[in-house]
Amino acid sequence: MTQPDPILPVLADDELSERAAAVFDDIRDTRNTDFVNNIWRVLANDPNLLEQTWSEVKNTLTEDSELDVLTKQLIYIAVSVAQNCNYCIRSHTAAARALGLTDAQLAELHTVIGLAAKTNRLAQGLQVPIDEAFL
Repeated sequence: MTQPDPILPVLADDELSERAAAVFDDIRDTRNTDFVNNIWRVLANDPNLLEQTWSEVKNTLTEDSELDVLTKQLIYIAVSVAQNCNYCIRSHTAAARALGLTDAQLAELHTVIGLAAKTNRLAQGLQVPIDEAFL
C-alpha cells in the first residue's frame, strides 16, 4: 500500500519541543507503552493542538463512563469508516483488538456499518419523512 507523504513532518523524539515531549510522556504513561503513534508525532508540530487533542482523546477514550472503552473504540471505527479515514480505521481497530475485539465481532461491526450506510443513503435519497413518534 503506497502512502502519501505527510503534510507536516513526523517528528522523532529528539525533535520535540519541551511541551510536546511532556504530552508524549503522558501518552506513554496513560497507555502504559513506549509507542507513540504517528498522529501524535505529526500533531507535535503544533504543541497547542497536540495538547488539546490529546486531552480530548484521553478524557473521552481512555476511561469507562456511561460507555465502556471498547464500545467507544467501535464507535470510533464506525465514524472513521464513514469519514474514510484509513489511519483512524487502522489505529482504532488495533486499539479495539487490544481490548479483546475478535475477528467475528469486527466482521459483524462492518456488517452493521454497511447496513447503516445503505439505509442512511436510501432514507436521505428518498427524503423519507421522519415519523412523528421519533420527534
